[in-house]
Amino acid sequence: MTGEVAVAGVYLPALLVLAVLAVVLAWLASRLLALAGAYRLIAYRPLFDVALTILILGLLSLATGHPGQTP
Repeated sequence: MTGEVAVAGVYLPALLVLAVLAVVLAWLASRLLALAGAYRLIAYRPLFDVALTILILGLLSLATGHPGQTP
């Protein structure tokens, strides 16, 4: 993973692209958890949603690698 991603000639930080993807995936996971009824077991849903987003962002950044990392 490089430090920047070119989108239509505009360079965006890779972390920003991953964060947007993490928010979308967390929203999808949240919808699936709500349909499954899992939110009945969670005391404070907004805090859980933020933690879920951060966990997904961390997993995405680990999966894509670090800037400057040699294989």
